[in-house]
Amino acid sequence: MKTTTLPVSRQQFPPWSLSVTRIPDFIALTKPRVMALAVFTAAVAMFTAPGNLDPMLGAVSLVGIAAGAGAAGVLNMWYDAEIDGVMTRTSRRPIPDGKISRPEALGFGLALAFGAVAVVVLAVNVVTAILLAFAIFFYIVVYTIWLKRRTPQNVVIGGAAGALPPVIGWAASTGAIGLEPLVLFLIIFLWTPPHFWALSLTRTDDYARAGVPMLPVVSGSAATAWQILVYSVLLLPTSVLPCVLGFAGTLYGATAVVGGVVFIALAARLTGSRGADRRAAQRLFVFSISYLFLLFTALLADHQINRWSTTVGARIDHAAAQAERVTCAIRSTDDRTRFTAREN
Repeated sequence: MKTTTLPVSRQQFPPWSLSVTRIPDFIALTKPRVMALAVFTAAVAMFTAPGNLDPMLGAVSLVGIAAGAGAAGVLNMWYDAEIDGVMTRTSRRPIPDGKISRPEALGFGLALAFGAVAVVVLAVNVVTAILLAFAIFFYIVVYTIWLKRRTPQNVVIGGAAGALPPVIGWAASTGAIGLEPLVLFLIIFLWTPPHFWALSLTRTDDYARAGVPMLPVVSGSAATAWQILVYSVLLLPTSVLPCVLGFAGTLYGATAVVGGVVFIALAARLTGSRGADRRAAQRLFVFSISYLFLLFTALLADHQINRWSTTVGARIDHAAAQAERVTCAIRSTDDRTRFTAREN
């Protein structure tokens, strides 16, 4: 595998320098956009779980999940620094650009990982902490270190780490794992391959130069496009499962169907070009991000609408019961009055 090493001259700061100007570079190591998506899907699962979540517990849980996701990003960049330096898309990341040293990134990533798990185990619950630790381990050891450089199915198997946040969020709220978060896990798991393969079709030369066996490099663009279509077709019925199982309503169902049909249409157009149309691949990649965000937003909105209607219905029932009791009391009073009048 062709790799590169960092020239010493590119190191812009002394190791372990605490300059404020380096803070944005440390933040960039956490892959903020990826972290935000993980936190969002975890938050949706957390807020749609049964029961009333304590606001402070919810906040601590989300901070822990964010730190854990950020730690995974940092450790991924630490291990992949050499191939990041080869690829055009990643060459300006903090480590290959010489802004952060690899030892600094390793120390920062490990501190974040252990800190995140420690906070969650102490302040939330053990189940959530175990799931968070497993997600970090799976992303770094199983995906980054083992699979990424060995098999074109790296994003399929490794996608399990990115699909775990809803399960973690649900466990933070309930202390257990239920069927509902496992369905959400499956949706993200099936979404991940077409999302990343669409991106890899636009960066095939980059991956080939870095020696990363992404599917387009190993099997070609046409085979990759067909695989994208297969996963897109599987994603549609899977995304409707929350409605079938009764924990999502009409808004979510409509979003899942419309979004799934558009996803398949974009994948079909890409397949029609045998994966050669990079604009089609880029459109699918961009849409896939919006798709997942809209899907989980619809699930959250559906839950809030259902909770609001349940609350309003309960209040109406309570008011009706109160009115009935008042009516009965008035009737009883009238009856007693009439009885007394007859007796007198």
